Parts: sequence; structure tokens; C-alpha cells
Amino acid sequence: MATALEQLVIGIDIGGTGTKFGIVDRHGNVLFSNEISTKKHATVESFIDELYTVLSELIETSGGRGRIKGIGVGAPNGNYYTGTIEYAPNLPWKGIIPLADMLQAKFQLPVTLTNDANAAAIGEMMYGAAKGMKDFIMITLGTGVGSGIVANGQLIYGHDGFAGELGHTIVIPDGRLHKGTGKRGPLEAYASATGVCLTAMEFLEKSTEKSLLRDVSKDQLDSKAVYEAATQGDKIALDIFEFTGKILGLALANAIMFSSPEAIILFGGLTKAGDYILKPTKDHMEANLIQVFQNKVKILISHLKESDAAILGASALAWEK
Repeated sequence: MATALEQLVIGIDIGGTGTKFGIVDRHGNVLFSNEISTKKHATVESFIDELYTVLSELIETSGGRGRIKGIGVGAPNGNYYTGTIEYAPNLPWKGIIPLADMLQAKFQLPVTLTNDANAAAIGEMMYGAAKGMKDFIMITLGTGVGSGIVANGQLIYGHDGFAGELGHTIVIPDGRLHKGTGKRGPLEAYASATGVCLTAMEFLEKSTEKSLLRDVSKDQLDSKAVYEAATQGDKIALDIFEFTGKILGLALANAIMFSSPEAIILFGGLTKAGDYILKPTKDHMEANLIQVFQNKVKILISHLKESDAAILGASALAWEK
């Protein structure tokens, strides 16, 4: 446990559905953590109010605000340079939100913000599967598909802070509509939790084959339900993973040929399907790579506990300040 005088930081991970946060020491131990709903807040102001109420209790429990060095935040479309969330398709608040400034005013602590997948990549580099790696790509498979690209030991932010949006790269021209962006055929429309659910509905509709998934209600039809059916040899469930892996593998091959990483680290709910998703992803990735890149790049599952990874990554930003 932390000593009486040791400084601590706060890591906040804002997701499309829920927001996780925790108080972290220098060794990457999440000492206290909690979660609130993101999607129930129609305004960012009411979200910050609830966050402040719940987080203030954790701050008191950990010894008061004097021990907190700062706050790091990972958020969809979070801009490291400006501290703003800009046009995030998976959040209830639209437009440009000066979140870092708003949190700083509320908590009276320094705040650093970045994209949620970049935060996870930093966490993986400091505490997880990418420890010691200088070139890797982190892919988060959650409500959306995020990515953080590390090259030559540095996270790639690009000239405007938005580099590394592999989830929005087009994998099927004129393909499935992404409701959040209005674009057709991006990776996120297929390889996210939402995408798997849409694939399942499409496959069930166009086939008359028997499937355990036909007994699952629409609001329960998720990657977990598909995985459970796949473990029982359900053909449609297996086809859903094969299709998802084909598209994800193609996208990973493109990303590899662009930055030649040592490894691709997958994180998020979809990875719980294990080889059902990993095998087709790896097979299609290798099949789409030119020879010079083949059989060189590892696909790894994040070493960090899902509940802690983004909190740790976000918290790492606060140490840098």
C-alpha cells in the first residue's frame, strides 16, 4: 500500500456506456476505483457533477486532495494538445467539449486528456504486455474500435492530436453504415461489440439454419452470447466470428504494412472469445500481408485487467505533468 506521503494520481476512462476511474500509485496499483454511467447524462455538466461527487469520496478515502498530483483522462476523440473532446460519435454530448478545463475548474487539480485507446496504449507500455516494446499497436475492441500507435517508443499523435483512428479506416467500400459518423464500411462497424451484434442479426436474418442465437432477445445479442453459442458448436455463431476475424485481420494487415510493429495488442470484451476470434483474425492477417511482413508480428491479448487498463493508462498521463 502507499505510504503516508506518497503522491497519487487519478485515472479516468470515459467510455460510450460507462466511465471508470481510480486512484493509482507510482507502481501501477489501483488503490480505489468506481464507475458511473456515461450514457445517462444528456449534458456534460451533469456528468461532471456526478463524477465529482463520487470521486471526491475516493479522494478523501485516499488521504485528501493534497496527495493527488493530477488527473489523467482517456476519452473518445480526446485531443492531447487541446484537452478537448471533439465530435465523439459514441458519446451523448456533441460538438467540441473543453473537458480538461471543465474538470480542472471543478477539481482544482491539473488535468491531462488523451484519446481512450492512446491511454490504454500508454498503460500497456508502462505496466503491461508492451513493457519494453518500442513499436506496437494497441487495438481496443469495445463499444467502438480504438487504436493507439507507438513507433520508435513514442505514441503517435499526428499534427492535430488525432492520429491512430484505425477504427474509422474503411475496410469495405460502400459497406455497413456507421451511424455515429455517417461513413460506410469502417472497421468499427464490424469489429466492435456493436458490429458483432449487427453481424449476428444479419446472419440470422439471411439464413434459415437452426441456431441457439435465435432464442436470444435482440438486446441480449452480444459477443458473449455469440461466444457461448460458438462453444456449443453453433454454426452461425462460428460464422460470425470467422467473418469478424476476416475483417479485423485485413485491417491489422494494413496497419502492419504501414508501421511495422513488433506486436499488436488486443484489449476489450471481444478478446474474451479467445481462439474463436483470434484464429480467424491471425489467419486473415497473415494472408493479407506481403511476404516481408509475414510471421513476424505477434497478436497479444492485453496483460492488464480490463477494469484497470484504461484507468492505468489515463493515470500515466498525470505522472508526466
